[in-house]
Amino acid sequence: MTDLSSFPITKKWPAQHPERIQLYSLPTPNGVKVSIMLEETGLPYEPHLVSFDSNDQTSPEFLSLNPNNKIPAILDPDGPDGKPLPLFESGAILIYLADKSGQFMPKDPAGRYETIQWLMFQMGGIGPMFGQLGFFNKFAGKDYEDKRPRDRYVAESKRLLAVLNQRLAERSWIMGDAYTIADIATFPWVRNLIGFYEAGDLVGIADFPHVTRALQAFVARPAVAKGLTIPQRG
Repeated sequence: MTDLSSFPITKKWPAQHPERIQLYSLPTPNGVKVSIMLEETGLPYEPHLVSFDSNDQTSPEFLSLNPNNKIPAILDPDGPDGKPLPLFESGAILIYLADKSGQFMPKDPAGRYETIQWLMFQMGGIGPMFGQLGFFNKFAGKDYEDKRPRDRYVAESKRLLAVLNQRLAERSWIMGDAYTIADIATFPWVRNLIGFYEAGDLVGIADFPHVTRALQAFVARPAVAKGLTIPQRG
């Protein structure tokens, strides 16, 4: 039996199946990247809800795994050399799981780095910009009389969508015919932008038909449909 007792996070979230990958997350765009990836790969895992309502992410137990107090994070009992591996940052986790499973990452070095390039595009651009737009459109930012901050993020979100739309114009997925971690990282954010953030009209999502076509294909995948709800909110 795998022993994870040396990891403080297991005190707050006990592992019922310590031989499985332990996922600490919340079904947000960043969080579901990893649950979708785990569902797609079929790697055994055990999800744990990190509740922001009770500030779980700032607890000493969670900070012991991720000092940056952000979800998602994982603890793989069977990491490199058979030793447990704690890991945070969704992009790093996606690369790790792709390597571990041998799935959703091109085998050739050039294709691998191009996929990582588009993963970084999501992490450095789409995620932060769409998140800021969501704040200014749906949450406290909407009360600001000065609309210049919101409009700045609207303009940048449109620019990013145009880049993605052009990339998808002659491709089924970001890397071509093959579905990869670049798609798993990107489309939860597109979905959130036009759904939860209610900013579809604001960014003119109808002007990006290749993006919406790929998004529809993404959410139609059974593993995506399941992963979008994991961990289940309390």
